[in-house]
Amino acid sequence: MAPAPRRHILLLLVILLSFSCFFLFSVPNSNPKAQIESQFHQIPSPNPGPNFTFIIKVLTFNRLSSLSRCLNSLSKAHYDVGDKVHLHVFIDHFFQDSQNRSADVDQKLNLSKQILDFIDGFEWKFGEKLVHYRTSNAGLQAQWLEAWWPTSDHEFAFVVEDDLELSPLYYRFLKAVILNYYYNASNFSPSIYGASLQRPRLVPGKHGNKMQLDGEARIFLYQLVGTWGQLLFPRPWKEFRLWYDTHKAKGMKPFLDGMVTTGWYKRIGEKIWTPWFIKFIHSHGYFNIYTNFGHEQALSVSHRDAGVNYGKTIGPDSYLLDENSFNFNLLELYPLNSLKWYDFCFREVLTNRIVKSSNDLRSILQSVQKNNSVVLVSLYRMSETVIRNMFCHFERLNIQNYLLMGPTSHFLLDLARRGHPVIDASEFSKFSQLAKSINFQDSTVELMKEILVKAYVTKKCLELGYNTWLVDGNMLPSSTDLFFDSFGHANDFYIGKTGRLFFVRSSTSAIKIWSDNFMYNIASLVETLRKEAVSHDSILFYAIERFLEKQKIKYSNIDDIHANGTLFEMKNRFIFWSSDTEMEIIQRQLVHLDLWVVDGDSSCTGVVCHPS
Repeated sequence: MAPAPRRHILLLLVILLSFSCFFLFSVPNSNPKAQIESQFHQIPSPNPGPNFTFIIKVLTFNRLSSLSRCLNSLSKAHYDVGDKVHLHVFIDHFFQDSQNRSADVDQKLNLSKQILDFIDGFEWKFGEKLVHYRTSNAGLQAQWLEAWWPTSDHEFAFVVEDDLELSPLYYRFLKAVILNYYYNASNFSPSIYGASLQRPRLVPGKHGNKMQLDGEARIFLYQLVGTWGQLLFPRPWKEFRLWYDTHKAKGMKPFLDGMVTTGWYKRIGEKIWTPWFIKFIHSHGYFNIYTNFGHEQALSVSHRDAGVNYGKTIGPDSYLLDENSFNFNLLELYPLNSLKWYDFCFREVLTNRIVKSSNDLRSILQSVQKNNSVVLVSLYRMSETVIRNMFCHFERLNIQNYLLMGPTSHFLLDLARRGHPVIDASEFSKFSQLAKSINFQDSTVELMKEILVKAYVTKKCLELGYNTWLVDGNMLPSSTDLFFDSFGHANDFYIGKTGRLFFVRSSTSAIKIWSDNFMYNIASLVETLRKEAVSHDSILFYAIERFLEKQKIKYSNIDDIHANGTLFEMKNRFIFWSSDTEMEIIQRQLVHLDLWVVDGDSSCTGVVCHPS
């Protein structure tokens, strides 16, 4: 009869072979978006119901003719019978300066009275009319930020500056948006903060892509807020206001490197509010619904009258859409999963890419690979802030061929929501969970599951033709091309145990070595190395090296390192640090090397556009 440890290993081999075959032919049976909402309920969709509150917030100052045009267009819109649409008008006061001449003051007082008389006499028969006449000059930023605090999750604000003109169809379209993308659970996403009716024109990321839209795509998602007719959803707006209060009170500034809006803020300062909202959106990974009707048409048109944003009147930016402007059903909205999402650089963002089977892996690898190489980044036992800093560094270097691997967590799924491709190891490693039946200690079982899923995913990447890196989140590359076959072709295997990096080339010989039998041998070596007190973070790399040595397989050792403070540098290629280094020390050292590129929100300090 075989000794007990050998029986354990043989049983593990049977488990590995059985489940490898199963997952090789498995088909995913649920979609990632549904998994996020059903399992984790981070921000569940509101209960469906048509009884929501719709409030128009009109912001005005000293432009009576503009206000008259705006309110008249709102009153001529098509509102459904029984719907309550409330009108709130916020009138900013003129700036009081001791240097003003008496005649100037009288003229301003007279204009304010004319505006008040007009609004008092303006009939609004669709809901309540409320007028807020300020006693001092608040400015455009405060006009926006103080116009609304939602009283419930079923209250929506449509913010309109006074030089806008609205299409008669605007309300029915926004109502359809609310019903389809807020109350319809199958189309709801916590990433969406509202909808803009203006014609999209600006790409705020410097050197971003030209805005090119498919004529068939009438709706898409874009991170940029639109100030010319913006519908706001209640939850994200509350979240923004609290975020704004915190950052403003602590003296922080909404600087976001690489954005033209940061230049606006540095010139104009607190007269504008959009740089604050843009910074918030960037840190939270939120998106706005936009329309694309073509022929420079829109449901909301800005006449760009002289004011805070324009020194002189420029005229309408678009053509107003009406019933005679199109030959399609305006209210027929597409499913959310069919829409395209774009970031501030107008790069397409592929959301909710979650690998849970070998079939998922094949399709998602096609969306990330470059030069037939892929980087598998382990998130196990890594600080969230350190991982976010790595992504920001990858963005600066335009490294896109990576997959993040870790156990199911809110963090992992939030990364997928923001557009990072992830491997949900808890789902993908089901074939190893039966290892619990083997007489290992609990800590070894969890480690074994981690090792096996890493080995299995690496195996599948090689079989699909991808040169594969396996790295921990404790490192940063120094240049873009390091992850693209950077070691030449002397060997198929390159191991850095200290830096916890491993590279294997997809070749016939490597695939033959990296078989199910290889995984079995790695599993047995991990158990041996654990008894030798090798750290969990490095144990896989030691096991690979020991296996290759036993089989007399040629490999290259890339552990040529030297200290750089408390960090280490490998052959001028990578910076890395040990697992027990304190977070404060890591951050301080990376700041010194200009490699710490996240802010207090663990968000990238800048936007880097690499045109497609």
